[in-house]
Amino acid sequence: MVDKVPMTAAGYVALDEELRRRQQINRPLIIQHIAEARSHGDLSENAEYHAAKEAQALNEGRIAELEDKLSRAEVIDVSKLGGNTVKFGATVTVVDEDTEEEKRYQIVGEPEADVKNGRVSIASPIARALIGKKAGDTVEVRTPGGGKSYEILKVAFG
Repeated sequence: MVDKVPMTAAGYVALDEELRRRQQINRPLIIQHIAEARSHGDLSENAEYHAAKEAQALNEGRIAELEDKLSRAEVIDVSKLGGNTVKFGATVTVVDEDTEEEKRYQIVGEPEADVKNGRVSIASPIARALIGKKAGDTVEVRTPGGGKSYEILKVAFG
């Protein structure tokens, strides 16, 4: 059984664009760099060649990873979701009960998580604590820096 990878439509598009860029732009450039480095002679002490081969290995590894995630993607259309409980795709506004700081998180699939931009993985401690809760609920989140307590102010979709 192949595990599905949940993601939003925007997350799928972003991964697909990265895959195309790596295949159609990065791959030919790296091949060109390898050919140039080869033309410089002795490969055993050719740092350019070894750097280009390493870049090729990293690029090909990421291509394989992207192809795997995209093939197992379960795209969830957030615009069709609704309700007042937190679930995948929800954008949740919370307030830290210690600092009174408001934060917004959208719960997304692991491949598209980007904490700096407010997108947290469904598997993250904050998302796991929020799932199934409603506005007005308080959640306790265990973080590497200790426990945090948040009150949910708003749950939105789309």
